[in-house]
Amino acid sequence: MTIEVKVPLLPESVSDATVSVWHKKVGDHVSRDENIVDLETDKVMLEVPAPADGVIQKIIQEEGSTVEAEAVLAVIDTEAKAAPAPEEKAEKTEVKSSQAEEKTASDAEKASGPAARRAAAEHDVDLNRVAGTGKGGRVTKENVMAAISQETVSSFAGNGARPEKRVPMTRMRARIAERLLEVTQNTAMLTTFNEINMAPVMEIRSRYRDKFEKKYNVRLGFMSFFVRACVEALKRSPIVNASIDGNDVVYHGYFDIGVAVSTERGLVVPVLRDADKMSMAEIEAKIVESAEKARAGKLSLEEMQGGTFTITNGGVFGSLMATPLLNSPQCAILGMHKIQERAVVENGQVVVRPMMYVALSYDHRLIDGKESVSFLVSIKEFLEDPARIILDV
Repeated sequence: MTIEVKVPLLPESVSDATVSVWHKKVGDHVSRDENIVDLETDKVMLEVPAPADGVIQKIIQEEGSTVEAEAVLAVIDTEAKAAPAPEEKAEKTEVKSSQAEEKTASDAEKASGPAARRAAAEHDVDLNRVAGTGKGGRVTKENVMAAISQETVSSFAGNGARPEKRVPMTRMRARIAERLLEVTQNTAMLTTFNEINMAPVMEIRSRYRDKFEKKYNVRLGFMSFFVRACVEALKRSPIVNASIDGNDVVYHGYFDIGVAVSTERGLVVPVLRDADKMSMAEIEAKIVESAEKARAGKLSLEEMQGGTFTITNGGVFGSLMATPLLNSPQCAILGMHKIQERAVVENGQVVVRPMMYVALSYDHRLIDGKESVSFLVSIKEFLEDPARIILDV
């Protein structure tokens, strides 16, 4: 009996998808619920599992094909057995040679992560020819990209041409580009800056870090402090938590905070639902969970929709100051930056403090300068005196 493997129902607002990577080929045996192909949409990566045990009889949609919901991707024969490997029919010496080659290929496949395999598939790179520098010789995405660069240089060597290679944007990167262009064209974006003395937060983290991790089994980071500070500041400045819908202003009576996560495919923003009702430990645990799912390409569209305010942290990459772009249709976004010791004046004395520049980008159509500055000052005050968050003062 044959069974069709179909494109699953796509998330709302997603009309089609692109076949990204086939993990199986014709003649391969598959197990029920085993992921056999990745589909890339504008926003998320979808895994398509095998509906039953069997052997792939036919692949209908090749990598790079655009497909819609319910389109047939492949056909599985549930009664067939996997075809014998060619080496089984060869002489003994050929068997050993083929098995060795197969083992090498298998080892290379196992010794590379999903990001590396996806990059290799997108750029038609043979993973067996890529030297891995990861743990235990594991091939990383950086190794694949380096191999692509080297291949590009080699292809131009000797002909006097300057190295260049043209590859299509991924759907997600194209969608990110489209959304960012919309923001710059359709909003009156402005940014205000301030700086925060992070010593009080760092002192609390240092004092309670071990106890916190032991009790909750999650690391106490800076982000939970910023989420809590933003929630309290948003309560005092409801307009910053609002959005524009046509000629209407929509005030949100809840606090769904998006936390930007950098992945190999681009920036995604999973949302902390009802962040005002979450403990510090719950915030930290949810951020870790969302980041892991994002980097594995397993975030659902629902987990990235509906945020009312966004926080992005360029400081983890060393950024000292930057202007974050709005995450439409939200009207404000907070940018965190690198903590750096600087000389500041306190009570007439020059002292050294761990300082962080913060930036609030906002839609000036809705938020005035006074409101934006007051909001950012509130965040500064909460973080420089964290007890205010607990006491709600």
